[in-house]
Amino acid sequence: MSELLNRVGQNVQRRQLFRARQSILVAVSGGLDSIVLLHIVYHLAEKYGWQLFVAHLNHQLRGRNSEADERLVRQTADRLDLPAVVERADVRGFASKHRLSLEMAGRTLRHDFLARMAAQMGIPSVALAHHADDQLELFFLRLLRGSGGEGSSGMKWRNPSPSNPEIELVRPLLDQPKSALREYAAQNQHRFRQDASNFCLDIQRNRIRHELLPLLRKRYQPGLDRTILRVMDIIGAEAEVVAELASDWLEQQRSRIGLDSIPKSEGQPPFEELPLAVQRRCIQLQLLEQGIAVDYDLVEQLRLGPEKTIIVGQAKASRRAEGGQSRRGRGARATSETQVLFSALRDTKGTIHLRQSKPAEFRWSSKPVDLGERAGEVVFDGVRIRWRIELGNENAQRKAAARQEFFDASKVGSRIVLRHWQPGDRFQPIGMAHAVKLQDLFTNEKVPRARRHDLIVATTTQSEVFWVEGLRISERFKLTKPVNRRLQWRWHRL
Repeated sequence: MSELLNRVGQNVQRRQLFRARQSILVAVSGGLDSIVLLHIVYHLAEKYGWQLFVAHLNHQLRGRNSEADERLVRQTADRLDLPAVVERADVRGFASKHRLSLEMAGRTLRHDFLARMAAQMGIPSVALAHHADDQLELFFLRLLRGSGGEGSSGMKWRNPSPSNPEIELVRPLLDQPKSALREYAAQNQHRFRQDASNFCLDIQRNRIRHELLPLLRKRYQPGLDRTILRVMDIIGAEAEVVAELASDWLEQQRSRIGLDSIPKSEGQPPFEELPLAVQRRCIQLQLLEQGIAVDYDLVEQLRLGPEKTIIVGQAKASRRAEGGQSRRGRGARATSETQVLFSALRDTKGTIHLRQSKPAEFRWSSKPVDLGERAGEVVFDGVRIRWRIELGNENAQRKAAARQEFFDASKVGSRIVLRHWQPGDRFQPIGMAHAVKLQDLFTNEKVPRARRHDLIVATTTQSEVFWVEGLRISERFKLTKPVNRRLQWRWHRL
């Protein structure tokens, strides 16, 4: 038995990841990680009596390469004499319709597919191929986004599917480095597919993988992988304690409704006397229960401003007409295309009250644009935009001009999205040290309210705003020296 196979077998037994003689749906993309996972689980199946099924979702994003991925998965399942379920998804269309990045759209459709197949086939567990390197990248990805303790703790060995909490996602390879998977595949001559998008530096995760982590390992901490995984374990354990304390407090608070005669000495401490971390978690849990996207600023506004009404954006989960709790619970994604804004208020007892706001005049149309060619133009909602990619050795005219800007093309990426201002949008104007809410920027720049909803904004596929019509460009996307590729951007209203 190989060393990797033995270690994964110990994980399964020690952590009780699967039950004996159960059915398992193995998610297989065709890449190194999932192919190794499939073979590992296949060899362990005889010992534990598992019945395996293979699942593959073709994202249709890479043309012939996507077709080749699907063929390899089918061929591998046939060689192992395993049944396979395969579907195709229009990820690009879904991303455009729901204003998501391609990465997030693919993740959403993939989880929906796996959960739906598992439920239809009566399979309780889906095996995923996440490994230790994925954990490390996720830590820095969330750290740069400002995630709290729960987010920084990384992925779990097992957790409910975000698409169906009755289906469990299991990660048997979570403590194994990618080098061990690569060695196993080479020793056993397993065929797998390489995804060229994994090397595209337009994607932040890839920049972390290929630029940041090698630099940290070389210049700062050779044992980075071991150190960060230990930190994630510590953070995760502490976050669980805070979550448990917050959940217990909320449960007791709800049980006290209508029982104000109970002496305070026999009850729980008031909200203001809770530890700071528990206060924040109480607010976060209540918002998530009601399907509201949570960020640090929103939590702090509600924590520091009792009885103050705050616009919190659109609900991310379906809600009952009377404003009750989300049917799908915490972390559910939108199931309705109706865009409804909500306001929240925290009372002095710590309870969050959510109310539907008056319909806003936000416009939800959007248009993805491919910048793969050297030049082009596009018309979106009454604005014509002409763009051109200039190489570093070209003598570009970069003088200030009306309705013209220049950006670092490598940071913008090869695909962008044109749309209008949306609730919660943040933007870092050139010269400013931090991002601000677009709403606050409009106020400071004295942009008329009626005008704000007409302005066009441009975002990367990661939903980062780099241009707002008529305002300053983004600090992060400005030209710096040296730069290899410049994006010339000109626009006018028709």
